[in-house]
Amino acid sequence: MALSNGAFLHYFELEVEIILGKHVSETKNTKSQIRLPIILALAISAGIWIGATFAEPKGNQNDLRAALYKLQEIMTYINRDYVDSVDTNELVEYGINKMLENLDPHSSYIPARDASLAQSQLDGEFDGIGVEFGIIRDTIYVVAPLTGGPSEALGIQSGDQIIRVDGKTVAGVGVTNRDVFDYLRGPSGSKVMVDIKRRNEPELISYEITRDKIPQYSINASYMVNEEIGYIKVTRFAATTYDEFRNSLLDLQSQGMKKLIIDLQGNPGGYMGAAINMADELLGDRSLIVSQEGKVEQYNQKAFAFKQGIFEQGSVIVLINEGSASASEILAGAIQDNDRGILVGRRSFGKGLVQMPIDLSDGAELRLTIARYYTPSGRSIQKPYGKNFEAYERDWLDRYDNGEFFSSDSIKFNDSLKYETKKGRVVFGGGGIMPDYFVPLDTTMNSAYVTKLFNSDSSREFILDYVTNNKDKFAGISMEDYYKTFLVTDEMLQELVKVGERNKIEFDSKDFNNSKAYLKILVKAHLGRQLYDDSAFYKVINDINEVYLRALNLFDEAERISLATDLRVVVQ
Repeated sequence: MALSNGAFLHYFELEVEIILGKHVSETKNTKSQIRLPIILALAISAGIWIGATFAEPKGNQNDLRAALYKLQEIMTYINRDYVDSVDTNELVEYGINKMLENLDPHSSYIPARDASLAQSQLDGEFDGIGVEFGIIRDTIYVVAPLTGGPSEALGIQSGDQIIRVDGKTVAGVGVTNRDVFDYLRGPSGSKVMVDIKRRNEPELISYEITRDKIPQYSINASYMVNEEIGYIKVTRFAATTYDEFRNSLLDLQSQGMKKLIIDLQGNPGGYMGAAINMADELLGDRSLIVSQEGKVEQYNQKAFAFKQGIFEQGSVIVLINEGSASASEILAGAIQDNDRGILVGRRSFGKGLVQMPIDLSDGAELRLTIARYYTPSGRSIQKPYGKNFEAYERDWLDRYDNGEFFSSDSIKFNDSLKYETKKGRVVFGGGGIMPDYFVPLDTTMNSAYVTKLFNSDSSREFILDYVTNNKDKFAGISMEDYYKTFLVTDEMLQELVKVGERNKIEFDSKDFNNSKAYLKILVKAHLGRQLYDDSAFYKVINDINEVYLRALNLFDEAERISLATDLRVVVQ
C-alpha cells in the first residue's frame, strides 16, 4: 500500500496514539516503548520509498518529476515577476488545453464552471424548472413546459416570455443559452422567481418555481411504421438510454413489431455501456460486441452478449451517417460484424477512442483517452489523426467537398485494412464504418433561404404563434390523424415569410418556389412536435429522409443475411 506524505503522517500519528494512548501521562515509558514508534515510522517510510520507486520505471518517474518541477518553476516566476498581473488559474487552464491538444482529438478538459452542465447531458436528468426554451429577438420563450416538471404543474404555457428572473431583467440584454442555464438551473428543492409575459395579458405574471429533477430522454421517437416495422430514434447514449430502448422494444413488440429500424443518424455517442447493453438485446450466442485495448492492462476488456435478448430473431436495419460516432459506431459495428442485420446510409464519423472521465479536486473534469475500441471483426474504426486537429475537425467538410456524401465511388479503402464478418462478408477498417448499402445525400429540396428561416428561429416563432391561435383546431385530433390528414397551406407559408421578414430574412422567391414542398414538410414536422412530441416530428420528416426510405425496402436482405450460414461476398 502506497501512502502520500500527508496520509503517512496521519497514519504515524494514529499508530503512536494506539501504542502510547492515555497511558503516556500515567507511566514512564521504557526504552523499547520509545523505540517502537520510531522503528515503525522508519519501516513505513521505507515502504513508501520502495512503493514509489518500483511503482513505475525509474526513468519515467524521474522524467515526470523533472517536468512537474519545471512547470512549477515557470508558474512561480510568472506569478511573482511578470510585468503585468495575470490570472494564474486561467493561465493553467490554457496550458492544460494546449497540452491535451498534443495527445489526441478527444482527450479534453472541462472547467469546473462547465463540468456539471456537460455531465447533465449524459446523466439522463438535470435539476431545473422544466421548460424547453428558445431565444427569439433577444427574449427567452417557453417552447414547451416539460411533462411532469414543476413549470407544467404551475401552468406555465408554450409561448410565454420570460422577462425577469429573481428580479433581474433578462429580456433585451443579449441573453445567451449559457445565461439561461445559469439563471434557471439549480439544485432540486431550490426556488426561483420568474416573471412572465403572456399573450393578451396586460401585466406580468409571477411564478415562484421550486426546481426539481427533470428527466432528459435519448430515445426521441418510437413508433410503428406499419403493421410489422417498428422505428426507434436514438439521439445519444446517456445513463437512461438502455432502459428507454428496452421499454421501446417491448412497447413496439406489443403492437406487433417483427422488423426493427434503429436510427443512429447524427448520434454523437456517449456511454459505451449503453451501446453494449442495447446490442445484447439484439445478439445471442455469446456474440462479441466490442473490445478495447489500452496501455494499462486493466483497460483491456471484451464485452459479449450474455443474456437472453428480447429481440434476437426479427430483422434489424441500422441507419448511420457522417454524424454517427463513438457509441453509435459500437452498436452499428456489432450488428454488422455479427451479421445480425444491415447498415444503411453513409460512412460514420470514425471515433474509436475511449475516454475515461476523471473528477479533479476543484470540480473540473479531465476526459482522458485510455484505450482504443475494436469491432468484433477486429476493426479499429478511429479515423487517422495527427497534430493538426483543425484538419481532423474539418474532415466532415472534406468528405463533402470530395464527393463522398454523393457517391460511394469517392470512398477509398486500404486493402490491408480488410476484415471479415462472422459469416464472411468483407468489411474495412481505417476510419468510420461503411454501411452495407450506401445512400447519397439529397440536397435538391433544400435552399439557402429555407436554411436562414430556420436558423433565425423565425419558424419557431411562427409555430408558437400558430399553436396559440389555433388550439381548438387540434383538440381531439390524434397524432396519427394529424400525420395522415393535416396539410400546411400556402397561407401558412406566407405568414412564415412575414415572420422571417420581421427577423430581417430577405424573401427569395426563387428559393421559396424551389423548396416549397420541402418547406411544407418542415413546418408540418415542427408543428407536430409542438402539438404532440418528437415521434410526430420524425414520423413526418422521415417521409423525405432518403436513408430511412431506402431502408424500408431492404428488410428481405436484412433477413437473408441474418439467417445465412456463410456470406463470402461483399454486399453492394
